[in-house]
Amino acid sequence: MKYDEIIAKALEVLRAGGVILYPTDTVWGIGCDATNEAAVQKVFAIKRRSEAKSLVLLACDLDMICRYVREIPQIAIDLVEVNDAPMTIVYPGAMGLAPSVVAEDGSVGIRIPLVPEDPDGGRGGAPICGASFCRELVRKLRRPLVSTSANISGEPAPVHFADVSPEISGAVDYVVPVGCGDGAGRSVSLEYGASGRASQIIKLGLRGEVEIIRK
Repeated sequence: MKYDEIIAKALEVLRAGGVILYPTDTVWGIGCDATNEAAVQKVFAIKRRSEAKSLVLLACDLDMICRYVREIPQIAIDLVEVNDAPMTIVYPGAMGLAPSVVAEDGSVGIRIPLVPEDPDGGRGGAPICGASFCRELVRKLRRPLVSTSANISGEPAPVHFADVSPEISGAVDYVVPVGCGDGAGRSVSLEYGASGRASQIIKLGLRGEVEIIRK
């Protein structure tokens, strides 16, 4: 299946309120349109996860984040510019999102997937991989994407598709293929470049407060 066809199918499912299983810049995840509360509830049900635990979202850039938080602290811009590892920033003042993705204090965790610099198999200078897939998908969806590890709550997060349990893969509406064609006759793996571990999490306040939640 070609890369563009996979993007198109994932978009179709997300826009219809479905849930997808897909590779990210860290591990395999399940996700949905982060503005669709009914879809978010499906994610919680698949993971058997308490709604008290907030969900991480993926955005394609800071401009998108600006549309879903009331104010971006200056330090967040600095962190994004110098970041060289997967990093989720918890922003205050979430807005326009499904209620269940927002924490009790009104904050929301958002990550911009970090695309590896290696241009092998590239698409406009960036490699086709989980991170680039996520960024292009989110850009075309024009809304943030829920990104939570593709496992039953409490079980290990799957680094590779082979690690995803049949219970998870059988519960989603679309499974993104691991391999695809890049449109130039080459086969690429969407697992390329994934860190294999959860992102660091940094919580920010509007007065310059910084709290490291996970290194």
